[in-house]
Amino acid sequence: MQAPREEQARRAAAAASPRSVPRRSVLAATLAASLFVTAGAAHAEAPRESAMVKLIRGLISSGALDKATGEALLAQAQTEAFAAQQASQQATQQATQQAAATPPAGAPRVEAGDVRVPYIPQTVRDEIRDEVKGEVMAQAKAEGWAAPNELPEWTKRIHIEGDMRLRNESRFYSSNNNNIQIDFAAINKSSNGVDVNPNTSVALPPLLNTRENRTNQWRARARFGIFADVSDSIKAGVRVAASNDNSPVSTNTTLGGGLAKKDIWLDQAWVSYQATDWMNVIGGRFAPPFVTTDMLFSPDLNLDGIAARFDKDLPINRDINLFGSIGFIPLEYSNDNAPSNSQDKMHSEYKWLLGAQVGANWKIDSANRLRGALAYYDFHNINGRLSSPCALYAGATSCDSDWSRPAFMQKGNTLMLLRNISLNPLDPANTAQPQFVGYASKFQLFDVNLRWDTRVAGVYGLRFDANFIRNLAYNENAMFTRANGGIVNNFGAGDATRASFKSGPNAYMLQATFGKPSPAARGDWNVMFGYKRIEPDAVPDAFNDSTFHGGGTNARGYYLGGSYALDKNAWVTGRWISTKEVFGPPLSIDTLQFEFNARF
Repeated sequence: MQAPREEQARRAAAAASPRSVPRRSVLAATLAASLFVTAGAAHAEAPRESAMVKLIRGLISSGALDKATGEALLAQAQTEAFAAQQASQQATQQATQQAAATPPAGAPRVEAGDVRVPYIPQTVRDEIRDEVKGEVMAQAKAEGWAAPNELPEWTKRIHIEGDMRLRNESRFYSSNNNNIQIDFAAINKSSNGVDVNPNTSVALPPLLNTRENRTNQWRARARFGIFADVSDSIKAGVRVAASNDNSPVSTNTTLGGGLAKKDIWLDQAWVSYQATDWMNVIGGRFAPPFVTTDMLFSPDLNLDGIAARFDKDLPINRDINLFGSIGFIPLEYSNDNAPSNSQDKMHSEYKWLLGAQVGANWKIDSANRLRGALAYYDFHNINGRLSSPCALYAGATSCDSDWSRPAFMQKGNTLMLLRNISLNPLDPANTAQPQFVGYASKFQLFDVNLRWDTRVAGVYGLRFDANFIRNLAYNENAMFTRANGGIVNNFGAGDATRASFKSGPNAYMLQATFGKPSPAARGDWNVMFGYKRIEPDAVPDAFNDSTFHGGGTNARGYYLGGSYALDKNAWVTGRWISTKEVFGPPLSIDTLQFEFNARF
């Protein structure tokens, strides 16, 4: 037993001998270094893909990232990964060399050329991967290029709006109406006007229907617009609308017509710039920027040109809001090539509107609000001009005042003949005299607009609207001087003399609306009643409501109606309008409308 114990002691002493330690340590270190160098060389020859590279490849394969952009990002990620690998190897070599130069006590000696590879725990690698993945996905979601269930970012800046209206309309004419009402708008639309010489033309001029009822006419209005937030301060919009013709005051399409397709017109096209928090500038074709009523501008009317709108709370009282608008609106340009068959062209003429308005909203309390606005509208150069002597009999095809006839008109304004036609000296009695007509009056309008919103029994809304317009440029003497005896309408029965001429410069409207003025939610309703009086030369007859008295001026009467919302953004409306002339031959028109409206 003693011998084995002595043998064990000897072996233990030999194992603890200082000379045996370095040999075994060097052997183990040499083996480990060889393994690490081999692994490092293999890694350098075939680098593993990083988490970023794998993520980009996945986005490309899923279709969330387009191929061209993905390949560019992939190339950049691989380049950055390779550069990082090279930097890591160089740092490792430097660290190994330093460690070999000054090895710690008891550590195995590192020879030149050995590579020292630091060990990164799996938990740290997982944290790095998750952090990189989170940052990339956050950026992808914010920019909208790697979210499969979401639309790209630019689509969030575009929205679509539209509305549809189906209307049944009946118009009833009194049997006592005068049946000789000349359709002056049709005369101006024709290429040659109307011959006013009874010796050369025995046919009647175009006449309006004044006695035959028109019942159960179905009409539709469809409008569709695309609007974009180009940036935080710039917006743009385009809207199209269906219509029978290019009338500026109506987008109604009469159904029927042999089931022919309906026309689509450009209704709006504008771009706006929010210059400051209180000023917006808009240009193109846009809705009127002024607070007004349909006595002046039809609800379907859009204006061309440029305008600026202002809106600012009063600093000393936030319950008072100040607003204003100014607009330059080109109405019509003369033909660049008139006369077409002459070497001498007429000089350029253009018609335009300058409008300016200021107003305020006042929140009196939780139940009462007031709004008031004052406006001035100068319709420049829209009145008719009498031409210089015009020898149509000698081959002339136009006269130098033809440009002054309105491009569009309804009815009611005082009109004048535009052509000073020279008579053929060989046969003066039988010289044809084709004529166009233009406005005899100028138009410079002063507009006062008032609104009061209140509540009845603390629950039901009640709104009162009032509007007064006066044509400051109205002057009967100037009209007759301008026409040189060529005034053609607004006379009393029996003759066409200055003594029987009747017109006026004023228009006013009063209206009350009980309930929700604009039904939007299911169950919303309103009823309303109003009265209008529009004297012949109070406003240009071209731009106001086309329903009241069939459009235009020289009209007075009442209207009543109501609306009920069947569902969200869908409502029905019924309306009765009873009108007659202010001056001149009798013309009574009653209109009944039922309509369904939907908005989206």
